[in-house]
Amino acid sequence: MDRLTNTVRPYAWGSTTALPELLGTEPTGEPQAEMWMGAHPGAPSRTDRGAGPVSLADVIAADPERELGPDAVRAFGPRLPFLLKLLAAGSPLSLQVHPDLTQAKEGFADEERRGVPLDAPHRNYKDANHKPELICALTPFEGLCGFRHPAETAALLEALGVGGLKPYADILRAAPEDAALREVLTAVLSADHAETAETVEQAAAAARRLAAEDGPYADACAAYAGIAHHYPGDPGVLAAMLLNHVRLQPGEALFLGAGIPHAYLGGLGVELMANSDNVLRCGLTPKHVDVPELLRVVRFEARDAGVLRPEEATASGEEVYETPIDEFRLSRFVLAPGAAPRPLDERTPQILLCTAGEATVRSDVGTGTGTGTGTGTGTGTGTDTFTGTGTETAVTLAPGESVFVRAGERVELTGKGTVFRATLVA
Repeated sequence: MDRLTNTVRPYAWGSTTALPELLGTEPTGEPQAEMWMGAHPGAPSRTDRGAGPVSLADVIAADPERELGPDAVRAFGPRLPFLLKLLAAGSPLSLQVHPDLTQAKEGFADEERRGVPLDAPHRNYKDANHKPELICALTPFEGLCGFRHPAETAALLEALGVGGLKPYADILRAAPEDAALREVLTAVLSADHAETAETVEQAAAAARRLAAEDGPYADACAAYAGIAHHYPGDPGVLAAMLLNHVRLQPGEALFLGAGIPHAYLGGLGVELMANSDNVLRCGLTPKHVDVPELLRVVRFEARDAGVLRPEEATASGEEVYETPIDEFRLSRFVLAPGAAPRPLDERTPQILLCTAGEATVRSDVGTGTGTGTGTGTGTGTGTDTFTGTGTETAVTLAPGESVFVRAGERVELTGKGTVFRATLVA
């Protein structure tokens, strides 16, 4: 297994304190938004197998079947199909959606054909992959997720009492669900920004008023008022009012599938996603907003936020967050001192991340079989993929530390604390 050295991304919306508190480091005074764990080319983890630090992406590229296993390579190609992050939001992220796999392939091919540079600020598709994602709260976590039912949103807009919102409320009450949501979002994002700014400011003031009252819209309006404070006059504030407001408690999670508009507003969490960087923005950002492409990708369907709680799936105490995605699978272990070691399934590659306490990962590297290439002294009917002569290795993880375990390597967990496990569906 490989202890990972990971990159922290300093995006403007990041918290200045949440990641340093978890990692036990001194705050720099600058925002620290995300710590990436994996092999994404934007910020791959690094490891050292004795010849100096090297990118995990390069380790995998040198022998994909040995690191990922032949089944994963056949299913997802010769790269790690998921990206694990620690995400620390100190202010709202952009309101956004992600394409499905077909949309991503078509969009990427179209922009490649038209010669749009990959680093162009108006480029929509950085790759040909979809980007479903899962966020699991480590602290109280606040976000927006999916369209609220139109009649409920109409009632909220009417409660705000802003004349510029009345046409939207009327549409939401009169039209069929998908048509109503499409028409209102299109109108909000296509309107002249200068003309919309007054309505946004009036809506923000009304949201502050309702937030101060003990009514049914207090929590959601407090969130919308906070968004407006960070993005004054942005039509994305009105778009945000169409969405469910949700608060997660530690251990609860949200799954964001293709086409679901969402935004994270604040808190610290573990995020796991398909290995992609495709984002289409609806607002709350100075970055490019491609309204026609966005409207092609958004799913205009009302839904509940769909808060997930882990289910214990194995006798080893592994708690799994179930999603309909094969590229990734998130689970966690809550370890107790003196408890029996927790063995982990060895068929798939995995990243183990400690988020509380202390955990020891042990690997018996001299036994087992594999189907890749390499040297070793194991026994079995295939070529052994492990090196060593049966000696046991162990890595102790503190909060924020992680290891990569290649496919076929048998490991077990002990300690006192919490470990998240990112892998794929076997």
